[in-house]
Amino acid sequence: MRFASEFRRFLRHVAPVATVLALGILASAQLASAQFGDFAPQGKVQILHVQGDVYMLVGAGANIAVQAGDDGVLMVDTGTSEMSQQVLAAVRSISDKPIRYIINTSADPDHVGGNEVIAAAGSTIAGGNVVGDIGASAGDQATVIAYDAVLDRMSAPTGKKAPFPQGAWPTDTFTTPEKKLYFNGEPIEVIHIPNAHSDGDSIVFFHKSDVVVAGDIFVTTSYPVVDLDAGGTINGLLDGLNRIIAITTPIAMQEGGTMVIPGHGRVCDQADVKFYQEAITIIRDRFQDAIKRGLTLQQVENANLTLDYNPRYGALEGPWTTKMFIDAVYKSLTEKHEGGN
Repeated sequence: MRFASEFRRFLRHVAPVATVLALGILASAQLASAQFGDFAPQGKVQILHVQGDVYMLVGAGANIAVQAGDDGVLMVDTGTSEMSQQVLAAVRSISDKPIRYIINTSADPDHVGGNEVIAAAGSTIAGGNVVGDIGASAGDQATVIAYDAVLDRMSAPTGKKAPFPQGAWPTDTFTTPEKKLYFNGEPIEVIHIPNAHSDGDSIVFFHKSDVVVAGDIFVTTSYPVVDLDAGGTINGLLDGLNRIIAITTPIAMQEGGTMVIPGHGRVCDQADVKFYQEAITIIRDRFQDAIKRGLTLQQVENANLTLDYNPRYGALEGPWTTKMFIDAVYKSLTEKHEGGN
């Protein structure tokens, strides 16, 4: 009885302290997340130096990466059209050098919406007399690089109305597995990931700065968006996550190493990508098992196969709900869609 009484007295003294400590840890974690993008308010562009020559801009739609150096500025994605001027102001606060390149990771409006304004504010690096040969306009804007499918989705067949103005379209497309360039003393790889979030996804690897820009293949704020209508598949998306893991290197026994800028959310390292990849792989495997057992989409929805991950990635409302994710995964594994499965 005496032990029980002493233990209760101990709890009365310790529990309030533990509660305060827990709240303090939670507040610190929330502050750190806010500093790294999870809670960045849309409509105000904030700048974070990631490492090396690479910065992240948040608050203008999708996350934007900026590499700045003596050769000029290279951007990965441009945010929404409404935020173009604020994005330009943020870039100018990092560097007053010309914007030379824009790389698009997909054709989503929150990734390419600022292309027209920001490309027009830049200038192409042109050798020889190429500008004089083809007209002064050749050097009047930044080069916009993307996988060929991105141009297909941003433009339109002859006689049809394009979803984006011509000034926003990619001017340098590729159809190979990757495109390489050397800029600001740094090798840069643009790696196409087939049929992931869409059929035009690319990830960008800054070798010297040791930063990967993942686009919407990897996000920290929701389940991955599998855009079936744009050729996305869950297996292709997992291939993309696996590729990110393969090219990133952690620091032994601590956080850091290669840093990863997600399409939305905070800056991450390899461990964060692995956690996400494992969660999505487990969910994919559960769906495959349910499909093998003959469950319908309605039965899979009722089975709550994502229940343990919903508190972290799920949503009951908004642009990408848990139900939308479940439906997309099921259809991705059972039906053929544009771009193949």
